[in-house]
Amino acid sequence: MARTTRTVRSDDGVRLTCVDHGGDRRRDHGGDRRRDDGGDDEAGPGRRPVLLLHGLAGHAAEWDPLVRLLRPAHRVVAYDARGHGASELRPADVSRAAHVRDVVAVAEHLALNRPVLVGQSLGGHTAMLAAAAHPHLFSALVLIEAGPKGPSPELPARIGGWLDSWPVPFASTEAATAFFGGGPAGRAWAAGLAEHPDGLRPRVDRDVMVACVAENARRSFWEEWSRVRCPTLVVRGASGSMPEAEATEMRVRRPGTEVRVIPSAAHDVHLDQPGALHEAIAAFLGQCGPV
Repeated sequence: MARTTRTVRSDDGVRLTCVDHGGDRRRDHGGDRRRDDGGDDEAGPGRRPVLLLHGLAGHAAEWDPLVRLLRPAHRVVAYDARGHGASELRPADVSRAAHVRDVVAVAEHLALNRPVLVGQSLGGHTAMLAAAAHPHLFSALVLIEAGPKGPSPELPARIGGWLDSWPVPFASTEAATAFFGGGPAGRAWAAGLAEHPDGLRPRVDRDVMVACVAENARRSFWEEWSRVRCPTLVVRGASGSMPEAEATEMRVRRPGTEVRVIPSAAHDVHLDQPGALHEAIAAFLGQCGPV
């Protein structure tokens, strides 16, 4: 899979590491870049760009199974969110607004013409807020196990407890994969760890992750949802954590919203069933028409 690694600076100087799967160098408006392997990186005429946003404590490479399916028809870009992976790990600002500004910075620096925003979990929440705040910048929205409900006052403690439960350092990739549930999802979570002399450690800071969800603990985002104007697909895993009632309310408040449930998938739909997710996205975009 041809890919180019690019560095983008957000408006507050935070460094974001982006992976451009098949970008066109001639259309790059800024940022450092490093080619990781061979292949043609032309975007190609008429290829609708797709911008992928991972969830809390995740990383850009977890999208690779879906990228392989999207790339023949799209220019696909994924990036490590601030506080994650190869991006700046301890930024001063991890507010929802800062994450939205990062989406805009990546889209503008890489010259993505009205991309489709695809986000999972907290990345989906960011995508929703970006589409609400900048309706002219994005052509469509895909929310995977993500929506506007809240407040969730227990969320920071739950996230902190979850991260504290990790047996760090992990002795091996196999041990980490097993801890994260095995299968494709377990392997993807294990791949997000960094090698250290004593074993594998997270590429996230526990307190930064808790701070990332602070606003979700305090309020809901239904007002922002009402301001989204682009066509939207909401995807739930059949055994995921997004309530059916939330997806139903989203459709009630914004008629025309499409809701799909992916069988044999939990919260990480893009890891559990990338093929079924791709089919849902392709059908949805086919109905949206050209950019």
